[in-house]
Amino acid sequence: MKKITTLLIIPILVLSCTKSERSKTIFSITAHDSVLDKSEDGRLLLFISKEAEPEPRYQSGGKYSSQQVFGLDVEQWTGEAQIFGSGVFGYPLADMKDLPPGEYFVQALLHKYETFTLLTGHSVKLPLNRGAGQNLRRAPGNLYSKPVKITIDPSKNNTIDIELSQVNPPIEAPEDTEYIKHIRIQSDLLSEFWGRPVYLGAHVLIPEGFDEYPEARYPICIFHGHYPHDLGGFRTEPPDEDMEADYSERFNIQAYNRIQQQEAYDFYRKWISDDFPRMLIVEIQHSNPYYDDSYAVNSANLGPYGDAITYELIPYIEEQFRGIGEGWARFLYGGSTGGWEALAVQVFYPDEYNGCFAACPDPIDFRAYELINIYEDKNAYYYEGPFAKLIRPGRRNWLGHISSSVMGENHHELVLGNKSRSGGQWDIWEAVFSPMGEDGYPERIFDKLTGEINPEVAEYWKNNYDLRYILERDWARLGPKLEGKIHIYCGDMDNYYLNNAVYLMEEFLGSTTDPYYRGEVDYGDRAEHCWNGDHNLPNYISRLRYNEMYVPKILKRIEESAPPGADLTSWRY
Repeated sequence: MKKITTLLIIPILVLSCTKSERSKTIFSITAHDSVLDKSEDGRLLLFISKEAEPEPRYQSGGKYSSQQVFGLDVEQWTGEAQIFGSGVFGYPLADMKDLPPGEYFVQALLHKYETFTLLTGHSVKLPLNRGAGQNLRRAPGNLYSKPVKITIDPSKNNTIDIELSQVNPPIEAPEDTEYIKHIRIQSDLLSEFWGRPVYLGAHVLIPEGFDEYPEARYPICIFHGHYPHDLGGFRTEPPDEDMEADYSERFNIQAYNRIQQQEAYDFYRKWISDDFPRMLIVEIQHSNPYYDDSYAVNSANLGPYGDAITYELIPYIEEQFRGIGEGWARFLYGGSTGGWEALAVQVFYPDEYNGCFAACPDPIDFRAYELINIYEDKNAYYYEGPFAKLIRPGRRNWLGHISSSVMGENHHELVLGNKSRSGGQWDIWEAVFSPMGEDGYPERIFDKLTGEINPEVAEYWKNNYDLRYILERDWARLGPKLEGKIHIYCGDMDNYYLNNAVYLMEEFLGSTTDPYYRGEVDYGDRAEHCWNGDHNLPNYISRLRYNEMYVPKILKRIEESAPPGADLTSWRY
C-alpha cells in the first residue's frame, strides 16, 4: 500500500500589514517660533496612540501593550520640518509603513540635550536634569504639540503636519516644613568631572524634639531610591476626605491613593511617639544626565558620585543637622535601585557605614542580570537552541504571566534615545557599569538592536560592579569590615526576576568563613517587586513601610556594634 504523506500547515501570526495595506502616511514635525528661540539638540519623538487619554506621550512603554512611538535625533534644529516616515525606528512597530489603517491620536515632543565637555576631554550631548529627574515627558523646557486626531488611510499618500507649540513648565521646589528640610550643595568632585556646576540635593526628616534637645546628636539613615521630588511616605494630616479614589492596576486595589495617605499619616504618628528611635532619615537627589539617580557609586560615565555622596553630601548633612558623623552611626536602606545602592555603597565604603538593608535589589550578580548571564550567554534577547530561538522575558506578575520581553524593553529605550540616553532602566545600568567608549558615551554591554553581548564589556562589569563577585574576590579584606552589616530581602516572584541574583548571593554569603557574614537573606512567598522583609502584611502595604521596617533593626544593630564610648544616650530622649 502506498504511503500517504500529509503536509501540516501551521498558521503564523503576522503583526505587520500586508504590502497592499502598508501605510504611505508621513509626518512633518515643525516647531513654532514662540517656543524655539534658538537652535536645539535633542531627541524628537512622535507618539501615536489608539486612546485619547492620557496624552499619547504618556502611553508608551516597554510592555507588549505599549502604544506606538518613533524617534530620531536633531542637531542645531531651528524648527524646520523633520520627516517621520518609513525608515525611522519605532516601537512596538519598527517601521511606520506597518502602521495599520485607522484613527489615532498623535503627539510630538522634543527632549532637549545640552553639550558637556567632560574631564576626559570628550564632548557629549545629554539631557540635563531640569527638575524632573530624567522624566522626558515632564522635563521643564521640553517642547511638545497638542494631541490631534488623525486617520491613517493606506490608499492615500498623506503628509500630516504636527507643530510643537507647548513648553513644559518649571517644577517648583518643595518647601521646608516643621519636620522635612531640603538642602542643595555644589559638588566639587562632580563639577570637575562634568565641566560645569553639578549639585546634589537631599530631603532630611528631622526627629521629634530636634529643637528642644540642642545637645542631641543623631544616627543617620540614608533611604536610597529613585529621584524623589520630596520626602515620601510622611504626612502630618489625616487623608483628604474629599480625595477621589483611584485604582491600582498593579495591586488590584481600589482607593490605593487613600491607603498611601493613611500609611504616611500613620508613620508621622509613630515618628513623634515617645518610643520611636530619634534618628535622621535622608532621601538623596542625585539625578544626572543619564538617569533619575546615579546608583551612588563612582562610574566612568557618570563621574565620582559615590565619593561625592559619601565624602561631600553626607558630612554636610551631618554638620547641618547634628549627625553623629561616624561610620558606626550611618546606615543604608532602599528598594529596587535603592536596594542595589544600599548594598553597593556598603561594599564599596565598608568603614563609612554600619549596615545595609537591601530590598528587591537590582541585579547583584551578573550571572543573573535579570534572566541573562552576561558571561556565558551570547545574546541578551533570546535563548538559543540548535534549531530555534525563544525570546527572553523581561517582566512577569506573581502568577508568571509575561508582559514584556528584554528585547521589547530595550527597543523602546532605543527609540527614546540612542547612546544610552533614553533615561531608561537598561540604559542606566549600561551607563553606570560600562567603560567609556571612544566617543565619550558608554560602551554597550550588548547591541541594543540585536542583543549580541560584548564579552569584553562584560568582563569590565564583572571586575568593577558585580557585587557578588567582588565580595567573593575580596572577602579576606572585606569580610571583617562587613560582618553583621548585610541584609537582603526579595520576593520569590519579583517582577523582574531579581530574586535569581539574590539566590546566587545567598549561596556565597552562606559559605563565608573567617568571618561568617552574620547577616540575613530572606524571601517573600509569591511576593512581587519591592518586598522588604515583612511576612505579615501584603506587599502593597509593606512597600510603604521601609522606614518603619528598618529603623528598629538599625537601633538593634547600634546596640550590638557601637564602639566603646559611643554616644548612645543624647538621641534617646
